[in-house]
Amino acid sequence: MKMRFLVAALLLISTFSAGAHAQPAAKAPTDHRSFVVDRVVAIVNDTIILESELRARLASMVPDLQNIQDPKERARRLDKLKTQMLDEMVNEELIVQAAAEARIDVDASEVQAALDEIKKQNKLDDAGLAAALSEQGYTLAAYREDLRRQLLRLRAINQLVRPKVNITDEDVKAKYDEMSRRSNAVSAVQLAHILIKVPDKASEQDLSAAKDKAATAIQRVKAGEAFDKVAAEMSDDDATKTTGGQLGWFERGSMAPEWEVVVFAMDKGDVRGPVSGPQGLEVFYVTDIKRNDLQKFDDLKEKIRADLQRREMDKQTQQWVDELKKKAYIDIKM
Repeated sequence: MKMRFLVAALLLISTFSAGAHAQPAAKAPTDHRSFVVDRVVAIVNDTIILESELRARLASMVPDLQNIQDPKERARRLDKLKTQMLDEMVNEELIVQAAAEARIDVDASEVQAALDEIKKQNKLDDAGLAAALSEQGYTLAAYREDLRRQLLRLRAINQLVRPKVNITDEDVKAKYDEMSRRSNAVSAVQLAHILIKVPDKASEQDLSAAKDKAATAIQRVKAGEAFDKVAAEMSDDDATKTTGGQLGWFERGSMAPEWEVVVFAMDKGDVRGPVSGPQGLEVFYVTDIKRNDLQKFDDLKEKIRADLQRREMDKQTQQWVDELKKKAYIDIKM
């Protein structure tokens, strides 16, 4: 079982990605003695982050980069991934330090409960979990510590950031009203047309005559005549004039942009034109429309509130971490 799968299960509990601290020791090339080759990649106040820790965090992502054929692009993507991951690790360390300063802690029973949940979701016993961790170069002790730190970060955010988040009933209603306005937008139209053909090399007289004919068609429909009757008499499209000029249903993005601007601003029963087309001038008539559906406010309000709270939590957390960074001593050595 890949460690990535275990980390995904852990996200259900903590919303943070799992890390690790243990890496196999490197062997000296000139003798039989073993020693660890490692270096500091970042200093965060009085705490260091080691290259081995960064490699462990990247372990599950690096294999995907092997699909990139260009070596330079692969190296560029790896460097970018390292930078992003190290920044994430710095942020996490700052949160852990803030938790310690606020005397926030997680006890061993909570760590064990989270670990039991991970084993349950992945259908593993203790031996199976240890084996899966070992395959990825992890130890169970290191994984427990990472899990404790993740739970600690989550608790710190809940205690130090969540009080800053206040979503009111007015916020929820305003968001629903915004969604309602968007939902009223036309999503599809059933369209009919009258085509007034214009020669390829039309003279000013030809174009003027076509515009007059289109204007006449529009006036007749606005005066109360049925569009299908006017289309039958005036349209130059032999394929549709006998069926009332019907073109069928069109969704957004399925017609020429210059036509969509006009057509999707129309309501049922509207007639507009003339609009230039490849064969001449078009008179459009909307026979029916479809709008985006939206559930009632009472059915959606709790979901909207949760979405707003999550977004505001993300925003406030980022602002909080940014403030921690401003006050911290951070030295990136990579």
